[in-house]
Amino acid sequence: MPLTETRPARSKRIPAVEVLEPRARDSWTHTRNGDPRGYIDADKLKELWIHTGTACNLACPFCLEGSHPGDGRIPGMKLSDVKPFIHEAIDMGVEQFSFTGGEPFVIRDFVNILDYASQHRPCFVLTNATEPLHKRQHQVLPLLDNPYPIHFRVSLDFPDRARHDKDRGEGSFDQALEGIQWLIEQGFKVSIARQTDPGEHPVEVEAAFREIFRQWNIPENLAFTAFPDLGTPGSEDGSPEITETCMEKYPTKEARSHFMCTYTRMLVKKGDQVRVYACTLVDDDPQYDLGGTLAESMDERIMLRHHRCFSCYRFGASCSAPG
Repeated sequence: MPLTETRPARSKRIPAVEVLEPRARDSWTHTRNGDPRGYIDADKLKELWIHTGTACNLACPFCLEGSHPGDGRIPGMKLSDVKPFIHEAIDMGVEQFSFTGGEPFVIRDFVNILDYASQHRPCFVLTNATEPLHKRQHQVLPLLDNPYPIHFRVSLDFPDRARHDKDRGEGSFDQALEGIQWLIEQGFKVSIARQTDPGEHPVEVEAAFREIFRQWNIPENLAFTAFPDLGTPGSEDGSPEITETCMEKYPTKEARSHFMCTYTRMLVKKGDQVRVYACTLVDDDPQYDLGGTLAESMDERIMLRHHRCFSCYRFGASCSAPG
């Protein structure tokens, strides 16, 4: 379809497995005020994300995926689903395979997928490091012998047990710390995903985390990735729309490279098919479905219409592993 045209209207009835973000009802190419939208053209596929499915053992009310036990908005991946894409990505020069959910370790075939992927490239896994990981330690441990390393990023929202457990469930804070401790003791690389508060002082927050790490005999030098509230699927946070004029802030190819859609794609299962989406933050909008192959997805111009695009624009937000 020509990039200058508005995408055709979708049926009013949206399949139960999909969510349509409110802003998506407007023009793909222009803002509500009629200004041309900001956009990103892909450069090179460096990182392929694989969405393992939205099922999770926890039911956090803030979850950007809306995940909870038994959730089926995005079905669970199987090794047979991802194998062709892993090899296509390798042919395209991919540098890393990354995994998100839901909770990946809830998915029956996930360890098989991770085993296969880490035979070919370094891997990065987002996990809450609670019961599903603990139950599969005997399956995870042999992966240390694979040719490429696996880095785990564990969600630890706040340096406050009560506050963390309020949304994630009683005992989840200690379970996550036990998971971190176990992963590090085995020799895996670990970093932390935390939430941000308005007006916080990051140095003070991370110092509080490190005090907890000392109590648990966990290394204090773990890297942190701090995330703003990204909203639940289909939500609209009222953030400004990004225009072509806004993108003058990022005039060069290098300046735009912090936008994930320049170098990442994500596999999302829809029914029995695997589709390629622009990045990890837009799977609640089916219009970010870029096709059935990685190659064709890299030819599609990405319009920065989703409200989560503003987080990348303003903060340089990235779901990727910390450098």
